[in-house]
Amino acid sequence: MAILTMHASSARPWLMVLLLISARCWAAVGPPSEYQVKAVFLFNFAQFVEWPARAFPDPQAPFVIGVVGKDPFGPDLDAVVRGETIDHRPLVIERYRNIGELHNCNILFIARSEIGGLPHILEVLKGRSILTVTDAEDGDPGGVMIRLVNRSNRIKLRIDIGAAKAGNLVISSKLLRPAEIVGGEG
Repeated sequence: MAILTMHASSARPWLMVLLLISARCWAAVGPPSEYQVKAVFLFNFAQFVEWPARAFPDPQAPFVIGVVGKDPFGPDLDAVVRGETIDHRPLVIERYRNIGELHNCNILFIARSEIGGLPHILEVLKGRSILTVTDAEDGDPGGVMIRLVNRSNRIKLRIDIGAAKAGNLVISSKLLRPAEIVGGEG
């Protein structure tokens, strides 16, 4: 019995250490960052938007999510899409320093660093079926299809339905329902 009691009493400090380590790990993970949430939004947009067949160079082409400008996501966007597919197409993340580097892309996140050149970016993309997304807060990024707006630490969607139609994209009602619709009929 003495041996059992000794083991039980010596196990208590170890249990406390394990609980402390677990609590610290849990606290370290914490809630997701703003850009982790936005990365998940970008991935989900791929599931709730329809692209015309001509948006892909061939049937085996990957589904590309691009980021132009200073990348605010870091490794979070890559982590969200790792191993995922959209309509049997592997998901690929590409980063572009400027719009001139873009070739084949299905979703383009326009970083805040590029908003000053937005009219030029939209002109380059005109007539292409590329879902444009930004989280720029300054001014009105008119012509961008989806704007991610941070309101009281919640991400809200502002969707320019006219811009999406001009790009021959069909946005699901599941995405439109919770969004603020601008630029056309909802």
